[in-house]
Amino acid sequence: MTAPERHTLQWRKSTRSSNYANCVEVAFAGDDVHTRDSKNPAGQHLIFGQPAWSSFVQGLRDGRFGDPRRS
Repeated sequence: MTAPERHTLQWRKSTRSSNYANCVEVAFAGDDVHTRDSKNPAGQHLIFGQPAWSSFVQGLRDGRFGDPRRS
């Protein structure tokens, strides 16, 4: 995906995000899931395939990564 195409992505962040700006934003484009740091939207972002993203989200739901609010 070229830089101009990245600007057309519809970025969103969780409604559970706080006001501290330490959030990850996601954008869905076909089978790709783009992620970026909300503090630096013009910076680099990572792209995951749908199966990897789904596995990650399920891991969050299952508590496999711990509760970040308790660190």
